[in-house]
Amino acid sequence: MSFPLPLRGQLRPYTCRSCLIRLSKGSGRSFSSNKLPRRHITPDTPARTRFAPSPTGYLHLGSLRTALFNYLLAKHTGGQFLLRIEDTDQKRTVPDAEERLLRDLRWAGLQWDEGPEVGGPYGPYKQSERSQLYKDHAQKLLDLGHGYRCFCTPERLHQLAESRHALGLATDYDRACAGISREESDGRASRGEKHVVRLRVPDEYLEYDDLVYGTFKPLKQGPRADQAFEDPILLKSDGLPTYHLANVVDDHHMHITHVIRGSEWMPSTPKHIAMYAAFGWEPPAFAHVGLLVDEQGNKLSKRNFDTDISAFKEMEIFPEALTNFAALLGWSHKAHSDVMDLQNLVETFMLKFTKGNTTVTFGKLYFLQRKHAALRAEAAGSGLEEMVQATVRLLQALNSPYQEWEPLLAKRKIGVEDYIRQIIQSDASNYTNANEFLRRNAFMFKPLRNPSSFTEREGIPSESKRLSEIPEPDWNKKAIKEKVWQIIEAGDDSRNQPKQVFYYLRTALTGTEEGMRIYDVMVILGRRECLRRLGAEVGGERR
Repeated sequence: MSFPLPLRGQLRPYTCRSCLIRLSKGSGRSFSSNKLPRRHITPDTPARTRFAPSPTGYLHLGSLRTALFNYLLAKHTGGQFLLRIEDTDQKRTVPDAEERLLRDLRWAGLQWDEGPEVGGPYGPYKQSERSQLYKDHAQKLLDLGHGYRCFCTPERLHQLAESRHALGLATDYDRACAGISREESDGRASRGEKHVVRLRVPDEYLEYDDLVYGTFKPLKQGPRADQAFEDPILLKSDGLPTYHLANVVDDHHMHITHVIRGSEWMPSTPKHIAMYAAFGWEPPAFAHVGLLVDEQGNKLSKRNFDTDISAFKEMEIFPEALTNFAALLGWSHKAHSDVMDLQNLVETFMLKFTKGNTTVTFGKLYFLQRKHAALRAEAAGSGLEEMVQATVRLLQALNSPYQEWEPLLAKRKIGVEDYIRQIIQSDASNYTNANEFLRRNAFMFKPLRNPSSFTEREGIPSESKRLSEIPEPDWNKKAIKEKVWQIIEAGDDSRNQPKQVFYYLRTALTGTEEGMRIYDVMVILGRRECLRRLGAEVGGERR
């Protein structure tokens, strides 16, 4: 069987199913990777990419990464990013899944150029609204002889699969209906006999270039001795398309140039390319990225953080931190730093993905969260205010463990938002979320108990009280630093060493041995509270 091949020399032929599955796991050897094809290079013309989720579930880390890679390629090349809802599996559709998909993509910053709620020249962008288009193309394959109707009952197919499985054979179809004449097939269909439409796959699959793995060279084979064929169902008995047909038809009509998707779809790609050839269409360029796995090599699940995006929102992970983290999962770049916001990712993006699966560890996510917190604090814009408000809400909650913060601030005559803003800006590089931040800086929100319980250590407690010599109007970082060094230099070689002085100030003022910079602590706490904790006089009165 031959197909028309107006395919720009990209395609050239069947590999066994086991080989395809090995390749989808990144362990196969049928790819020639010594020299990647020219199409591996990031295109210098606008790319049209798409993300096509099914509303049978919510947006997860892996699907966010797929959407992100497609978005970055489109934006880097000045092209378009499309969103298409593949909702033909009505039985498994989750009622609010589509709404949440749209909301979560927008939260992550991945606004689509064409798709639901936006429109575009190649809509509708929901497969349930394109049913006639798929029926027309299934009919075209029947007319071309590249498809055939299958009238086998579910019971026969089940028995066939069981018997072949018992013999250790692949549970493919035996083409029992492929020989039915066109006249008989049309007649049975016109009388309403239930049937599906299958693709008649070629004896030899075409060779193609994968943008990650290089040239895929299917092994040549003769007639299969077990008389089994991978003829996939294209149109189901209810008239709705399967993924195979709808995916190919939609990508063609929406002028998709590049498809970046998970390696679990690699076994299907030869069949998709065979369908493109059957229609006489040029396929898009394919890039298959590895699966996300845990440290034991298992595919991510709900137990190991493959939860939907709402879980990251509940953890107060910033969208820019999550997209930064997702982009680094199986992608290589030449930037000087891994810390990138969405615009940086667009500018840096190139088609260079890691072969095989990617191990996910979440230490990197928290690292990026802290880095982006510092960037938000430095920018002092809406991102910082979001952090401030999250902390204020938690501080003021009825069950907050910090019930003594109001008198502390009343003495300072400072609003809670301004107070928290100062703390965050001083310690943003340690911000992960509001709860953890409050816990780390708890000493800023409640008075320390027994502030004078520290033993006299080489005169340091007494000397530290000299900080009261700084008048209230001059209580700033520069004046405090000068006074502290006067205290240090006033001692001899055996007392008031810098390390000892700073240790005492930190423990007396914060009750901890680590935390934000001590000068920042002293400025934000204010003169009155610092002197109180040091047991010094405040305005002539001992507190």
